[in-house]
Amino acid sequence: MPVQRLNHAVLFVRDVERSVAFYREALGFRAVMGMPGAVFLQASGSTNDHDLGLFEIGAQAGPSGAGRSTVGLYHLAWEVDTLQELERIALKLSELNALVGASDHSTTKALYAKDPDGLEFEVSWLVPADLLTEEVLDGRSGIKPLDIASEKERYGAETRGGLGVSIPV
Repeated sequence: MPVQRLNHAVLFVRDVERSVAFYREALGFRAVMGMPGAVFLQASGSTNDHDLGLFEIGAQAGPSGAGRSTVGLYHLAWEVDTLQELERIALKLSELNALVGASDHSTTKALYAKDPDGLEFEVSWLVPADLLTEEVLDGRSGIKPLDIASEKERYGAETRGGLGVSIPV
């Protein structure tokens, strides 16, 4: 059987308690297991044992070398089921001064944020498969600024996103 999906990610962080507090407040994750220097978090809508592992390496740790000039992971992306939830998270990330961008990728509406250690992550909503038009699919060739209010008018605030749906390429 082929790979089905990403089950969890693990991050090295400076201060595990600070990171737990951030992911709890920003995304509603909850701690499901821990040990000295490590905590495992689960997203509220997840069926995974855990979605994110955090391992503390201390305040002396330098910034991540991953970026546009070095090889490394760019970001993790979590999916929400409605545009209303995406908007709620955008407001929360703004309150936390963590929101660094919001993009309309046509089939995906995405927020970009950084955690307390500067590690970037994405929160996105996918256009449901039954609402994908040629215009929407063609729009993937560019990136526009995200206007959540306009997207809610177009698709509906409570329309469930394309969770688990493959998008034609």
